[in-house]
Amino acid sequence: MPNPFPGMNPYLEHPDEWPQVHHLLISSLLETLVPQLLPKYIVTIDKRIYQATESEDDILVGLPDVSVQRSQTRTESTESAAVAVATPTATPVEVRVPMLMEFREGYLEVKETKNKEVVTVIEVLSPVNKRSGQGRKMYEEKRQQVLGSRTNLVEIDLLRGGKPLPIFDSNLTGNYRILVSRGERRPKADLYLFNLPDAIPNFPLPLRRDDVEPIVELQPLINQLYDRAGYDYTIDYNNSETVPKLSESEATWVDNLLREKGLKEKR
Repeated sequence: MPNPFPGMNPYLEHPDEWPQVHHLLISSLLETLVPQLLPKYIVTIDKRIYQATESEDDILVGLPDVSVQRSQTRTESTESAAVAVATPTATPVEVRVPMLMEFREGYLEVKETKNKEVVTVIEVLSPVNKRSGQGRKMYEEKRQQVLGSRTNLVEIDLLRGGKPLPIFDSNLTGNYRILVSRGERRPKADLYLFNLPDAIPNFPLPLRRDDVEPIVELQPLINQLYDRAGYDYTIDYNNSETVPKLSESEATWVDNLLREKGLKEKR
């Protein structure tokens, strides 16, 4: 069964799924672009590595919990020992302590083959880029460095959750967006806004002036990775929840769509 959604599948945004989706999408973009850009350009995957401490405002999603458990089995000597034990005066509350975690975020760079100069940076945003914390801070610093240079920037946001990265001169909103910022046109840029029922729009990949720019088609890549990763078998649309939650109108639309396609039990 192929991806049942005409555009982005909101179930792929779940913290349990997104790290794999991000990895597969980055890899698929590279495989698609390389044959179109050679021999003048090459495409490489680079990684941004940083450490962050979990806090209430910076929940680290997509990573397993780290916990230490203490055995509840009492030894014979403990049971027989006549030792006075203080009675607790209050019931403890289960809490979490901050854990230092390492993040590795992949992104693409389009470089000129001869001199290895970076021409275009392609970013696919992750949840940590869109909420307060070290992940957003480091990404904004990198983003500003690119925007302050002549390097082109493509920023792909396929996540409904979190705070969008800043732009100016537009009050329009959408579930998802793609920003194409050409170094030679700044501060002007092209913003592609789209919503849950929409197909992901195609966009040109900015290169050097006068070069033929390939059209990036994300929708087929999302559909292909849905098949490659076997999400039609692993996502149970009857019992799975979207993260973040859908609005009432979105939930109704999704519910009707999945029932029409036989992926959700009819009422």
